[in-house]
Amino acid sequence: NKEDLWEIPSQGDRAMEPYYTIMKLPREARDTRQVGATEGKEEYILLLPFTPARRDNLAAWLAARCDGQDYGKMVVYSFPRDRLVFGPRQISARIDQDAHISQQLTLWGQKGSKVIRGSLLVIPIERSLLYVQPLYLVASDQGGLPELRRVIVAYENDVVMEENLEASLLRLFGQRRITAVKVEQPFLAGKAGVSIGQLAREAMRIFERANDAQRQGDWAGYGEHLKRLEEALERLAR
Repeated sequence: NKEDLWEIPSQGDRAMEPYYTIMKLPREARDTRQVGATEGKEEYILLLPFTPARRDNLAAWLAARCDGQDYGKMVVYSFPRDRLVFGPRQISARIDQDAHISQQLTLWGQKGSKVIRGSLLVIPIERSLLYVQPLYLVASDQGGLPELRRVIVAYENDVVMEENLEASLLRLFGQRRITAVKVEQPFLAGKAGVSIGQLAREAMRIFERANDAQRQGDWAGYGEHLKRLEEALERLAR
């Protein structure tokens, strides 16, 4: 069955690379006969998505476990075949086809700036995925550092682009009221009815710290920030 033959999805002209994160593995992805002390708890993993051979939808993701007696064990979470889950290449194509995003990229190019697409971050949210991709701008006539100008967020059938992650999340999920989630600010922790705006701002701060940790090669810190970002995004997606 060709649907059981998987391959690593590509991002642009390169194969997508695995990345570290901290998350609780879904029950369906755990081998309950072999898991040890980390069963049912958040753990440090190396994550890599897979697509069916010569197809672009997501078929599964593979997690290499990095904690305690589970170190080195690998588990797979397969998505249901009767449900379409967009893969990285499909998300990139939908970004390119979005009229607003395409117009903005063209405008920057006409002004002599170079657009750099950051790494496409894939965050498991319950039984679906949320994609986050930063866009950087570099003036072609200067030797300056790339400047973060926009953040693209894609979830299910929606793709949005705003000036930062906070604005993208607000636009994507709307002005709903949600229950509290564990965040850094003492005045937010433990309060019911935290607004989506407050949680979106916290998600943006976590996202910025994750990018800083990635640039510094601090993969443990990067994974910890991704775990906290996932917690916030799960509340936003409800």
